[in-house]
Amino acid sequence: MPDYSNNKITVALIGNPNAGKSSLFNALTGLKQKTGNYSGVTVDKYEGHIAFKTEELSHYLTIVDLPGTYSLFPKTIDEKITCDFLLNNSHAIDVVVIVVDATNLKRNLLLASQAIDLKYKTVLALNMIDEAEKQNIKIDIAGLEGVLGIEVVPTDSRHNQGINQLKKAIVNAKVSDSFFYDISLIHKNNNFDYKNYLQEISESKTDEVNSDQLYRFNTINYIIAKFVKTPKQLSIKEATSKIDAITTHQVFGYVFLLLVLFLVFQFIFFIAEYPMSWIENVFLQTQNYISASLPPGQLNDLLTNGVLAGISGVVMFIPQIAMLFLFIGVLEDSGYMARASFIMDKLMRRFGLNGKSVIPLISGTACAVPSIMATRTIGSYKERLITVFILPLMSCSARLPVYTLIIALVYPDNSFLGIFNVKGLVLLAMYLLGFLATLTTAFVMQKLVKIKETSFFVMELPVYRWPQAKNIGILVVNKVKVFVLDAGKIILAISIILWFLSAHGPGKRFEDLSKQIGDAESVSGTNDHKQIQQLRTEQLKYSYVGRLGHAIEPVIKPLGFDWKIGIALLTSFAAREVFVGTMATIYGASDNEENSSIKQNLQNEKNENGKPMYTMAVCWSLLLFYAFALQCMSTIATVKRETNSWKWPILQLIFMTSLAYLSSFCVYQALS
Repeated sequence: MPDYSNNKITVALIGNPNAGKSSLFNALTGLKQKTGNYSGVTVDKYEGHIAFKTEELSHYLTIVDLPGTYSLFPKTIDEKITCDFLLNNSHAIDVVVIVVDATNLKRNLLLASQAIDLKYKTVLALNMIDEAEKQNIKIDIAGLEGVLGIEVVPTDSRHNQGINQLKKAIVNAKVSDSFFYDISLIHKNNNFDYKNYLQEISESKTDEVNSDQLYRFNTINYIIAKFVKTPKQLSIKEATSKIDAITTHQVFGYVFLLLVLFLVFQFIFFIAEYPMSWIENVFLQTQNYISASLPPGQLNDLLTNGVLAGISGVVMFIPQIAMLFLFIGVLEDSGYMARASFIMDKLMRRFGLNGKSVIPLISGTACAVPSIMATRTIGSYKERLITVFILPLMSCSARLPVYTLIIALVYPDNSFLGIFNVKGLVLLAMYLLGFLATLTTAFVMQKLVKIKETSFFVMELPVYRWPQAKNIGILVVNKVKVFVLDAGKIILAISIILWFLSAHGPGKRFEDLSKQIGDAESVSGTNDHKQIQQLRTEQLKYSYVGRLGHAIEPVIKPLGFDWKIGIALLTSFAAREVFVGTMATIYGASDNEENSSIKQNLQNEKNENGKPMYTMAVCWSLLLFYAFALQCMSTIATVKRETNSWKWPILQLIFMTSLAYLSSFCVYQALS
């Protein structure tokens, strides 16, 4: 095995957004990447590793993919991370690779000139050289190397061209002798250092920032005029402008966006159901097999209803997460995501949001978990925080089983105006209610969240390109990996806790019921199943969860709920759809006719006064409670990870529970 001990090189990869930096990172490292977070923030940190051999020496390269930035004067969290990393980690950085768009050198050379002045060993990757050639843009690479004082490597990261040459350039990188800051600064300070100068002026001295950039652009204009020849014929950019006449139009732009979102929604909501159902069936069969193979007891119950149920709750989300980020990857890689954010920004800002909040909000109707993860594209911390906070108010697919069951209890199969199904209209109303609550909460939050941050919407609209399967595949794999390894651990732990609380209970009565269930399970008979169901329902009443249900009954009684509904509220904290299964268990519904028997048993249920329990008032109280309550531990776990704090998920839980309680109370009292 080669000895890398003396040949380890740490490389900082920087570049403008849309310069192909992530594509180049993927081309260099493939799947040999490690994902984490920068200290103190939730922005993803990607590191990749390469073993590379030149002649007699073997090298081990660690590539750090820094967030995209337009300059070293930061305006967003992402840009600040890149600037801080370059300015405060000189001991840890061996080489800086600057990725520039060969078709847009004038814009990209501002960052390149600043990075060169930091006096690291530096290499410039002239990326998208294939597109420059298609546009007949002629670049004098030798002349560019001469004026920049560093090696310039033409690359096409989307087709893995120039990657080996770039690796060799990294190994042989040097510090440039050129400088691009105003020479008068040297006369003012004999010990002038641009790195220190940046730290002094970047936050408060706006005039000096503008002066520095203006001086650099004058130099860049000279470089472009001397070493870059651009034809005046029709280019890809001009073709992009013609397409943008539709996609960013004041009217047709919104129509096109709605069409795109409709297609994304259809795939995430419906297509993902097939693999999710398959995964659910696999876990159910596995649970049944283990339950039948192992002797009855604590271990059997823990494995089937604790561990496997918890793992299933994690793995089941993978299709939706993968599909969501597949579409996000396609939209970003093609260049359309920037347009969607651009046309929606003005509208969303009225509610304290950002143009980039659109995709997460719409996809939140499928599942809040991947949608919260998708907010990472929002540059403003305040706007991202508000988006994360309000997303669970969107009615997700997990609420559908609850909505369907409760609506069916009070609304018969009749029509409205002869053509509209009443139950369908009520279901639509629930989704519209969630959307209205989302925007209202966002509007209030922008007034309450005291974060001193000036919101910028700076986004260069890239040219349209065909998405690259490799880049999208790596994106999907990384996002799924983060969810499974990070949020999954919390979900599994809470599942096991909930199992323990429902499978154990204090007092002799619980022990007696456990013995009766064991005796019944050991005897075969046609009526045993019904008897065991009744015993389990009685046992649930005396479990820790059951006693909690009785304990909270005085609190939920003003909402029209009894202790049985209280148990369902507690158990459905694992996931909203657990409500239906809990009600089936409590009311002794058979497994073969679950939906119909649950509905029938609920309709036959009487309250303490002998009257029907599930009246219009109780059902609407339940509907509003589940529309607003944060009954989803997966969401809480994801919010904790994305905000890097328990503060926001706890505030979110308190707010949504309070909103759910007050709404349910008002509607129950009004309809009773």
